[in-house]
Amino acid sequence: MSNPVINNFGRMGNGGYPAPSATELQGMYDQPAYAGPRQGGGYMTLDSVVQRTAAMLATVFAVGAITWVAVPDRLFLPALLIGALAGAGLGMFLAFTQRVNAATALIYAAFEGVFLGAVSHAFEQWKPGIVIQAVVGTAMVAGGMLFVYKIGAIRVTPRFTRVVVGATIGVFGLMVVNLVAYLFTDDGLGLRSGGPMAIGFSLLCIVIAAFNLVLDFDMIERGIRQGAPQKMAWLAAFGLTVTLVWLYIEILRLLGYARD
Repeated sequence: MSNPVINNFGRMGNGGYPAPSATELQGMYDQPAYAGPRQGGGYMTLDSVVQRTAAMLATVFAVGAITWVAVPDRLFLPALLIGALAGAGLGMFLAFTQRVNAATALIYAAFEGVFLGAVSHAFEQWKPGIVIQAVVGTAMVAGGMLFVYKIGAIRVTPRFTRVVVGATIGVFGLMVVNLVAYLFTDDGLGLRSGGPMAIGFSLLCIVIAAFNLVLDFDMIERGIRQGAPQKMAWLAAFGLTVTLVWLYIEILRLLGYARD
């Protein structure tokens, strides 16, 4: 006699549910394989981050070139102040609210373009050839940090993140204090006077900016891996642009000090 328990188990596979028939199995086999989310289907991808970052950097370069060429010398200081204040204000708003979309990201990039165009023009008049050196230096640092991140030489741990974020807040706090100190002394705290302290401070800022790039790379990789929504690609591009602009400015300053 056959065992009724074994027979019942054979009829109720898949955790107690009836086993599929041959027709059902054939239908399951004939279904197309899963090919991942469709392009533009709502998930952040590496391509989407690269495209948005490229759009922001292209806006920075285009507006910067227009500012460099079209703005008269007497208006460079107003342009610099408008670009710096508007860019800083909008950047802080986007960083704290994270309401980054195509419009706000590109407007921020345009303000940064005005600021960088004015600053770069002033530095180029002061030290010819310095701008291209700063651009190449920024690209080399960014490429180097991407390389060491991809090979795993730097691991983004919670402790690493806390240290980098704390150091970033600290140096920006020192910048604000240094600006206030200019109201009372000609050199402020000496952080931007061109002396040994200024060189050391710029080197420190470059190192911290480079580590912020690692945090940006890690955020992008985790977002893609975890299926972040497509709108997060603009936030990732914004973060990269902010860090690259800061890195460029600090390298430009350091090269200026070195020229002296």
